Amino acid sequence: MYHALIMAGGTGTRLWPLSRRSRPKQAIPLVGERTMFAAAVERIAPLFPTERIAVVTRQEHVDILAAQAPELPAANFLVEPEGRGTAPAIGLAAIHLHHHDPEAIMAVLTADQHIADTARFCLALAAAAEAAQQGKLVTLGIHPSSPATGYGYIQQGDPLGALGSIGDFPLYRVDRFIEKPDLETATYMVASGDYSWNSGMFIWRVDRILEEFQRYMPQLYAQLAELEAVIDSPDYQPALERIWPQVAKETIDYGVMEKADDITVIPVDIGWSDVGSWASLPELLAADESGNTVIGPHLGVDTRNSLIYGSRSRDGNDKRLIATIGVEDLVIVDTEDALLICPRDREQEVRRVVQLLEEQGDDQWL
Repeated sequence: MYHALIMAGGTGTRLWPLSRRSRPKQAIPLVGERTMFAAAVERIAPLFPTERIAVVTRQEHVDILAAQAPELPAANFLVEPEGRGTAPAIGLAAIHLHHHDPEAIMAVLTADQHIADTARFCLALAAAAEAAQQGKLVTLGIHPSSPATGYGYIQQGDPLGALGSIGDFPLYRVDRFIEKPDLETATYMVASGDYSWNSGMFIWRVDRILEEFQRYMPQLYAQLAELEAVIDSPDYQPALERIWPQVAKETIDYGVMEKADDITVIPVDIGWSDVGSWASLPELLAADESGNTVIGPHLGVDTRNSLIYGSRSRDGNDKRLIATIGVEDLVIVDTEDALLICPRDREQEVRRVVQLLEEQGDDQWL
């Protein structure tokens, strides 16, 4: 059977102060009326019935996410005692699927991406399952629309044929993964036509990805095997709480994908955007005639090319007015208890604020 895993355990530090520990970005309606998580569940509904949609998240996020997708069975929320990176999170889901369905195919998706063309996205996932059934490890690449330096890239190698009901999804061998490049390198790669953005979405048989964990991350594999042996028993939760703090932090890219053989990519054009920082919102929301992207009441005088995001007032009633005079290229985010102001070209540094708050023990703003 074909199952979906939605990764929903992040805290969205680059979207502070809107994204917090108690209400992370996947639980916020950043684009449109639905939260990012609710949108992630809804867009795959044509392909995956609710009983075949699993979610990996943290304990403190289970209730808020479950309330946004009440159709999902409670047992489908797989809880990490603490975040250890994408490789352990995927491994945790893989052992649960493998325990109940050893021949399962698994689509690894995320709760913090915007996808405009949901119909083609589902067709691409169906096509990817064809290759996964043959034992290939598949990733969805994104046709690059610009020489973005904030994404990783995938170099396409030899063509391996076409997939899908009408054969319109080409499959390529992956030659290599490239970390976030400089502008010159990114410009060359986009112009060549041989590279895709790395979307972080993967499709594979669960037995195949567990084989790769055993080969390239043997310590993690042993820990996962110990957990799988006690799934559905009273020993599972104590074992999880004992083992998980010992699990090494690692991403699936570093841990497996950059080392494994038989990695393939399907380049797709699905209106994809990684909603990972404040800079991503102007790409999705309309700007006014001055280049400003505005959420909430704003009065601007000589204000240009800025993102202004307002929140509710401190008494919980109407949103507060943000007034700006003579500013340009700023990010301004006003929430109930915190205000962020920074140049647009430094918005990637927002996580440094979160790190400083953590170091100082200022949990009230986290």
